[in-house]
Amino acid sequence: MRMDKQVVLVTGGAGGIGAATVARMVREGAMVASIDRTPHQADDVFTTTTDLNFPDELDAAADRVRQAVGDPDVVVHCAAASVFGETVATSDVDMERIFRVNVGTAFRLGKIFAPAMQRKGRGAFVLLSSITGIVGAQGLSAYAASKGALITLTRTMALELAESGIRVNCVCPASVDTALLQASFARTADPEGARERNRKRHPLGRFGTPEDVANLVLFLASEEASWITGGTYVIDGGASIARRWKD
Repeated sequence: MRMDKQVVLVTGGAGGIGAATVARMVREGAMVASIDRTPHQADDVFTTTTDLNFPDELDAAADRVRQAVGDPDVVVHCAAASVFGETVATSDVDMERIFRVNVGTAFRLGKIFAPAMQRKGRGAFVLLSSITGIVGAQGLSAYAASKGALITLTRTMALELAESGIRVNCVCPASVDTALLQASFARTADPEGARERNRKRHPLGRFGTPEDVANLVLFLASEEASWITGGTYVIDGGASIARRWKD
């Protein structure tokens, strides 16, 4: 029970990596609150519906979380927005929305919840970035840029909060088998072919699972990682050492 009696907040907890993280934290004894724009329910979890595209909604959701479970000891930011498009084809509206949800939410989570952690002298943030934030991704310009920004924000928050005993780390998955990944294949003329080509880019020969990523998040959130902060942790089946971004 590595998270026994810890209060954990997860954004994007309705599906994919977020839902797997919620389930993993519950199994490890945490009191969990989950935020998502999609209405959702989970056993032993406080859930609330919030559209992170609107900052005021996050403030209201934070109040509901505090009333239900208290101030979080751990905050995990899994929620993300994306849009397909190269730089010259991406609208300002889409770019601003993606940065508002992916990066702005992480910024606001720190502003909202770090003060209580500072008073306690402990706490942890885990921000979900992506391998695209390190190497880029053709056709995902705004998304990749936002994920790169999360890596820098992780390092900055880690420096700012370390004296208060608060740790901040970042996780960068490659292709994880989620609805978002399947949607990217469905957009192509040959979805099955696209899926197989993508799979082969990972030396371990398979996509990641949401549970794979949740296991790493759990470790970074737990006391087992008590001397780890400011880190960027790739979980990619070997893709970053061998990946071909074009066929």
